[in-house]
Amino acid sequence: MPALKAAVDNGADAVYIGFRDGTNARNFPGLNFDLTEARKALDYARQRGTRVFLAINTFPRPRQWEQWCRAVDQAANLGVDALILADPGLMDYCTQTHPDLRLHLSVQGSATNREAIDFYVRHFGVRRVVLPRVLSLTQVQNVLKRVSAEVEVFGFGSLCVMVEGRCTLSSYVTGDSPNSSGVCSPARAVKWEESAAGRRSRLNGVLIDVYAPEEPAGYPTLCKGRFEVGGNVYYAMEEPTSLSVLDILPDLYRAGVAAIKVEGRQRSPAYVAQVTRTLRAAIDACVAAPEKFSPKAAWIEQLDNVAEGRCHTLGAYTRPWQ
Repeated sequence: MPALKAAVDNGADAVYIGFRDGTNARNFPGLNFDLTEARKALDYARQRGTRVFLAINTFPRPRQWEQWCRAVDQAANLGVDALILADPGLMDYCTQTHPDLRLHLSVQGSATNREAIDFYVRHFGVRRVVLPRVLSLTQVQNVLKRVSAEVEVFGFGSLCVMVEGRCTLSSYVTGDSPNSSGVCSPARAVKWEESAAGRRSRLNGVLIDVYAPEEPAGYPTLCKGRFEVGGNVYYAMEEPTSLSVLDILPDLYRAGVAAIKVEGRQRSPAYVAQVTRTLRAAIDACVAAPEKFSPKAAWIEQLDNVAEGRCHTLGAYTRPWQ
């Protein structure tokens, strides 16, 4: 709730939340909302003109089907402004049971082309699609020209080497897939070891990283660990950094992007407030004068201060060779 309030109070047009279980892709102890808290969240947001979306964006196993359907029913009864889904079976259930509920296709649905997006639009009436963070700016622009649904893209937050919705790396070590359990590194599998030489992080017993004294330590995930390869220890798969689209906001605006998505769950209220406030100012400036827009140094600094690795990148958006 404190993070939701921070987003609303600092200019978010919409916030997205999840229930306190594995039906959403940020299933951590202490996070998310029960039904009572969700009602309070809706009241708080709507009194301030902010919409609330609810994510049920993991893929239920057969034994979990009824629980996931109950979550859809609960979301509909709450009156959320949209439901963010990934599983086609749940979409079918929703359209049959709650035909008036607005549906968004989660990034976990991993739809990256017109044909995939049109499938969800035709069969389930999906109104908006969240694109995975693997497309170049040119590819995003081409998708926007060819689909009837609104398109939402990520604008700030952690990157991952995996295509969303297709990650199997974490389950290799923990046995739990983020696609079905809602978490890359389950809290039960995380262990920290302190010593005079520094801090070690382990995931299900596997050494992920060793941090020197005073070195900032990130939450342990396999893709962002440091490993010995060929006698060298380094970030073998991906160095921690954050995506930031400040440099291409005018391109996204002119292309017709409907919304800029911020990775804000599993983050502190201070992080949420800073990122929301900065992007609100940047987006407003871009909409007012896209041809004259240039990111302010203060905006870049404010985002870098809360970025993973204290740095930013355009990620897959920029591919000079295309």
